[in-house]
Amino acid sequence: MIFGADYYPEQWPAETWHEDMALMRQAGINLVNINTFSWVSLEPEPRRYEFAALDKVMDLLADAGIGASLATPTAAPPAWFLRQYPQVLPVNSVGVTLGTGARESFCPSAPEYRQAAAGIARALAEHYKDHPALRTWHVNNEYGAHVPMCYCERSATAFRDWLARSYGTITALNEAWGTAFWGQAYARWEEITPPRKAPMPVNTTQRLDFLRFSNDEHIACYHTEADVLRDITPGVPVTTNFMVGEAKYVDYWKWAGHVDYVGTSSYLQTAEPDNHVLLAMSADLARGVAGGHPWLLMEHSTGAVNWRPRNPAKAPGQMRRNTLAHIAHGSDGAMFFQWRASRFGSEKFHSAMLPQAHTDSALWRDVVALGGDVRALSEVRGSRVVADVAIAWDWQSWWAMEFEDKPSCDLRHLERMRAYYRALWGGKVTVDFVHPGAELGAYKLVVLPSLYLLDEACAANVRDYVATGGCVLVSYFSGIVDQHDHVYPGPYPGALRELLGAYTEEFHPLDLDEEVLLSDGTTARVWSERVVTTGSEPRLSFATGLDAGEPAVTRNAFGDGSAWYVAARLEPDALLPLLETVLADAGVRPADCPDPVEAVLRQAEHVEYLFLINHDRAGTHKVTASGTDLLSGAIHEGSIELGPSQVAVLRRPRGDKR
Repeated sequence: MIFGADYYPEQWPAETWHEDMALMRQAGINLVNINTFSWVSLEPEPRRYEFAALDKVMDLLADAGIGASLATPTAAPPAWFLRQYPQVLPVNSVGVTLGTGARESFCPSAPEYRQAAAGIARALAEHYKDHPALRTWHVNNEYGAHVPMCYCERSATAFRDWLARSYGTITALNEAWGTAFWGQAYARWEEITPPRKAPMPVNTTQRLDFLRFSNDEHIACYHTEADVLRDITPGVPVTTNFMVGEAKYVDYWKWAGHVDYVGTSSYLQTAEPDNHVLLAMSADLARGVAGGHPWLLMEHSTGAVNWRPRNPAKAPGQMRRNTLAHIAHGSDGAMFFQWRASRFGSEKFHSAMLPQAHTDSALWRDVVALGGDVRALSEVRGSRVVADVAIAWDWQSWWAMEFEDKPSCDLRHLERMRAYYRALWGGKVTVDFVHPGAELGAYKLVVLPSLYLLDEACAANVRDYVATGGCVLVSYFSGIVDQHDHVYPGPYPGALRELLGAYTEEFHPLDLDEEVLLSDGTTARVWSERVVTTGSEPRLSFATGLDAGEPAVTRNAFGDGSAWYVAARLEPDALLPLLETVLADAGVRPADCPDPVEAVLRQAEHVEYLFLINHDRAGTHKVTASGTDLLSGAIHEGSIELGPSQVAVLRRPRGDKR
């Protein structure tokens, strides 16, 4: 199991480095991410490299038995480079060139940047290819998470080239973009620009394609460096850190095949009252991007972050629960931002493993204890999480759904995703996240909470899954448009009408603070619609509103399976009971544990590991379960009592149902 942090020795006098090594060993650290923003230190002038300081740190790490995740420092181009090539700076949609003094100050389409990035990557690889501390390469940092698009003229040229490769002819592009609307037709590629700020909303297909192009440009930047590293050090894995829970404009399904392992940053756990549920969702999404394989938590926080309007510290025991929950959901370790709290810069108030209060602090003592917990879970490494339920997720659908001019401004991708995930989490069900075009046969239930954009191939994949015995639950405003953001012909939802055995005659979005009653006495907000059944069976109806007496929830037998449709934004008091009914229909057996306790199962070839996490900071709860607790060494036969904030990891023979 990996236990470590981002390490920035360049921010500290060299005399602190020896202390860092000793304290890292005390904490049980075995991997640090290093060199992330050190380009100017390594290359103070063009093609003049100075590795002496980094050599010392790398040698100290090797002597201490600590591995290096060696970063290429290309997320922070040097000031001399930006002065020499000012055309590399990114430009926003209103034509403003973004300035220097921060990070990610580069256009991914700029050839000067790519050439310089490849140069520093090559120099690093040649210099450290045989160093004993080198464990893995970490390319750049959080591609596209903060500056996802550049609208400069170089990007415009690259965008036109991308479009020509994608569509082949200008006629095909005009058809795909629907340029007959508002007289937008193009006669030559040179007439096309990025979707810069305009008097009215810009063509949505143009915007979708620009986001797809921008995602591909960042992948190309990554390969500019990764290909060099793989050529020089073929046995060293190469990755970059994702932000799967937060980076809206990065399509991580497309990124996943380009890294040797998936690693991600996760800071969601500090934001919401039910932060532990959102943490689990982010971790499950990371595992989904990894194709179900173990992944690595590359950044999270020991305590408060510094970039929210208000930054609460973590409660006692929360750091431990957060960390072990990530491991429960498939991470093969845990790393933090950062090792030593900074004294300057914009992240000086961000928490660290070694705080400003240094070792005479509760936080440091908790870090050392946590290192022991992670070591105790070493045998869990490589095991895989078990899930019978999947949620279909698509970043490109997220983009398209939240363009302007929808029936309601309250249609939000994350809102429904989180609502259904919360209900499943509360129903004690572990969830995988999948692309709608992925193989679905291993799941008993697939949920589509918010899949506005659904191309015909993915729709056919879902239909085939149900026809062969699967169960699907679809929420409103899914399957509405194809990959070009064109509404399918005929009534909504065109991609799913046949599957659902129903169609929508008209959307009836609700006004602010408006609500409607359902036939079971519960309420719905934001959304209702006029549903016409063509074979499906109504299970719940609207009792008030424009759709009074009409179906709100339907079930359709389709082939050997079933398809449920929910035409309203159900509140939690209605959503959880509905999901319990659907889970029973699908044959899914939830975990047997009380509400404050989270249960996640990881399986190896012959053994399995049941993670039990008590999110109640005050109460003790009894769970029916057996096994040897890897964290305490205690043996439990039949039941275990979990005290406030307690975590247990029970090792038992695979398939043990107790």
